Amino acid sequence: MGAAPRLAVLSLALPPTLPVASVDDLIDGVIELANRAKTHLVGGNVTSSPGPLVMNVAAIGSVKRRKILTRRGACPADELWLSGSVGAAAAGLEWLQLQRTGTISGSSEMDDCRRRYLRPEPRTRLGMLLGRQRAARACIDLSDGLSDAVHQIAEASGVGAIIEAAAVPIDAQARAWFQSQKTDPVMAALQGGEDYELLFTVPRARRKRLAAVKRLIGTLPLTQIGEITSDRVIVLRRDGQDTPMPRGYEHFK
Repeated sequence: MGAAPRLAVLSLALPPTLPVASVDDLIDGVIELANRAKTHLVGGNVTSSPGPLVMNVAAIGSVKRRKILTRRGACPADELWLSGSVGAAAAGLEWLQLQRTGTISGSSEMDDCRRRYLRPEPRTRLGMLLGRQRAARACIDLSDGLSDAVHQIAEASGVGAIIEAAAVPIDAQARAWFQSQKTDPVMAALQGGEDYELLFTVPRARRKRLAAVKRLIGTLPLTQIGEITSDRVIVLRRDGQDTPMPRGYEHFK
């Protein structure tokens, strides 16, 4: 939402069978991530659990009111932009699930996808820059997939969208994995979650502001993948044909 990380609290419900060394490793991991995000773990709570392990994190940040990024605010003719690439986390999860059942064995070819699923990289700095430069009108992270994110922005803003399938930046390793599994890489990347990239809308009048963000963000790719429309329909344009955009993961059905 454009905020700078400040504080975090951690609550744990620990089963009696959990080794102390595992708790130490868990806390070390939390502190490592807090240090990378330049935030502080300031407290929380610990209690017992008959099982399973329960972990809850609440994060607190600060941002000036006029620089907050929300899902609402996209307008017709805004450009839709996406950070990084998509599909890697979904491919990594599929591989891990097959490995767990013994269907496949270890493969270094999937290292990046497994890492993207197990250790996602939050785009905190990009969010702060988009807010500070006031380059984006609406923004959302891809916790539940790109398709879901497009729907969320469109519904909150009362608009529609056209997504160009050929423009969607699909991770190369993930694309190869989906093809090997006889899965459509585009559909898998659209509906797979856990990428944690940012999807945001940029008015054409703010292109110079976006250019400033690109200079400051360094090597992270930013790709235009579509456009906001006044017609409240969300379509996927592929090989000159428009089809309804599929929904992503739904928490409540």
